[in-house]
Amino acid sequence: MTQAFDQRISSALQQRRQTGLTRQRILVEKGNQTFLTYGERSYLNFSGNDYLGLANTPEVISAWQEGLSLFGAGSGASPLVTGYSAPHAYLETQLAEWLGFDNAVLFNSGFSANQAVLFSLLQADDVLLQDKLNHASLMEAGMHSPAQMRRFSHNDCQQLETLLSKSNKNTLVVTEGVFSMDGDCAPLPTIAQLTSQPHYWLMVDDAHGCGVLGEGGRGSCDLADIQPDILVVTFGKAFGLSGAAVLCNAECADFLSQFARHHVYSTAMPPAQAHALSQALSLIQTQEWRREKLLELGAELEQKLHSTPGLVHTQTPIKPFIIGDAEQTVHVADQLRQQGIWATAIRPPTVPVGSARLRLTLSANHSVEHITQLSTALMSIMDNLGESHG
Repeated sequence: MTQAFDQRISSALQQRRQTGLTRQRILVEKGNQTFLTYGERSYLNFSGNDYLGLANTPEVISAWQEGLSLFGAGSGASPLVTGYSAPHAYLETQLAEWLGFDNAVLFNSGFSANQAVLFSLLQADDVLLQDKLNHASLMEAGMHSPAQMRRFSHNDCQQLETLLSKSNKNTLVVTEGVFSMDGDCAPLPTIAQLTSQPHYWLMVDDAHGCGVLGEGGRGSCDLADIQPDILVVTFGKAFGLSGAAVLCNAECADFLSQFARHHVYSTAMPPAQAHALSQALSLIQTQEWRREKLLELGAELEQKLHSTPGLVHTQTPIKPFIIGDAEQTVHVADQLRQQGIWATAIRPPTVPVGSARLRLTLSANHSVEHITQLSTALMSIMDNLGESHG
């Protein structure tokens, strides 16, 4: 490595350390489950995205094992070469029928799916309008796309309407169905109405809503009774696995298969994984008790913490606990960890300055007793924090 790059890297790392924003990977033993093992200790986990608790279900594990026996470990090629097989096609058909679209196109991650759509679809004469709190994959793709990108304030339909009124060009509006750091939902009925003109398209990234919200877990758009032009669903949250799919009409799906470089030039997901995802989808469709359990746990948490400032009410498994100061947030997370509870501190630049938080996430595998353990510890820590700053 040249000295110039050494200096650049050292300077960036030093700046992170000085601002207290250094991040570290943690080596989790035995998978990311309701209890995770780190070092020599087990922690009650409130930081995962396995909302429905499917990641370790015997049915999904058996399906992946069966897929390995039937189709081998890897796909061996990109989808347009020889990497596309029966499990992929079946999963795409399942998803399209379930969510009410002509087609689904599979990707290896939600990040690549979002970037593939924006990079391949947008041209220099287009306008891209995005919610300011959209995921980094969408923002980065928008900044590097040839389109003119504008951002509207979070869930601000009035500002979106103003931006749309100034655009007579082909315009793509992109929002998330559920926002990952705040756990709130986009006002999709109003956004869908605003984008009903022929030269407007609506794209919804429903990574955190699909499987959790709507009838049978169909997601945010089903709950809002709308259908966007493009819907992105990911498999690393409620599905309990990984990967993503873009739902759209048949011609758009063909377009993505031809021009989306993240699809064309990436090795297809292992067919065994697609086989397991089909099983996960079946469980999502049939096991309503998992969504009912999340509602029960969410109500329990809000009831127990109603007198402790910080918890934000949401209708999703994402329950932000706003503390504000980044150092205090890290302190609270450390205190919880000492009591055997893992709740990740989220700090700038992931969230705005002054809004550092614990991103508490619920899983259908949690129990009411787990909620009691979390809330009791959190109330005690916040009381002590208030006294020390009183």
